[in-house]
Amino acid sequence: MIEIHGFAIVSADDRIADFSGAIPPALRNEADWAYFQAELDRADLVALGRLAHEAAPNARGRRRLVLSRSARALERRADGWWWNPAEIPWREVAVALMPQGGRVATPGGRAAFDFFLGVGYAAFHLSRVEGLSLPCGRPLFARTLDGVPARRILGEAGLSPRESRALDAAAGVTLTVWRA
Repeated sequence: MIEIHGFAIVSADDRIADFSGAIPPALRNEADWAYFQAELDRADLVALGRLAHEAAPNARGRRRLVLSRSARALERRADGWWWNPAEIPWREVAVALMPQGGRVATPGGRAAFDFFLGVGYAAFHLSRVEGLSLPCGRPLFARTLDGVPARRILGEAGLSPRESRALDAAAGVTLTVWRA
């Protein structure tokens, strides 16, 4: 069995980056980062979009799967596995890379979040910086562009908020884990 876990920190208006695609300092938080890194350490595979892969070097040597239209089906490159979802279905990739099952962590970007939303998350770990707004920023999900909040999108995908807590009360950072 494969469990897919999404991870994001967003602004109050469900943005993962500013208008240029950069993550502003206000969306960076040490408590959230520590939680996120510990969860990535539990994953058997980290699946992320090409831009997220390029923005975050794999310093810890985690096993990576990069979603990219430049890949030919599923191919092994020096920096990880590269996969073009338009050329080979997730099921075949999952069997090839994780025949015994395991946990997949998806830390973004938006195209990866949307893709795995369609596959089905076992859990989505959503951190939020309360009071921070990023008008015209990059949304967590494509439907957020149409004004649909993340909580509704996750709920419609069959997830419910099961655990909530303050990660950094002084900074207004909360965590809600949505589970299937």
